[in-house]
Amino acid sequence: MESRGSVPARPLSYEGVWRFTAPAVDVSVPQARRAVRDLLDRQGVPVADEVVQGLLLIVSELVTNAVRHAALLSPEVAVEVAIGAQWVRVSVEDNHPYRPKALETDSAQTGGRGLLLVREITREAGGLCDVEHTASGGKIIWAELPLVPVLNGDAAPI
Repeated sequence: MESRGSVPARPLSYEGVWRFTAPAVDVSVPQARRAVRDLLDRQGVPVADEVVQGLLLIVSELVTNAVRHAALLSPEVAVEVAIGAQWVRVSVEDNHPYRPKALETDSAQTGGRGLLLVREITREAGGLCDVEHTASGGKIIWAELPLVPVLNGDAAPI
């Protein structure tokens, strides 16, 4: 008889990685939100509602940025959702080489706060976010949040 500690851990039923692509057009933003929300529901992920709301806002911001700023060099964007036992990570990949930086708040500016918002949502939930370059010269912007928010977390700077 094996002890409980020697049995290899199996992934939980909701764990996995899902990836989909979409054209870099405005209509892809709400479609990506719905796809992520539906995936979380379908997989039965035990995620706090405030985390879901933050995650969906992050998806909207990242896909919107890809559509607005990368579409010329990247007519398609990829969205990936990875779910672990205690976290969910969403990433958006495009083929544009520009590495964006979160802009400081400027009350006179009507845009440019998307990545600042992503960083703040991630920090408040106790998660991490960052930008990475791809081997093909593009970038992946990702945010990872705990399934249950942690107060006063620190996010990696974008």
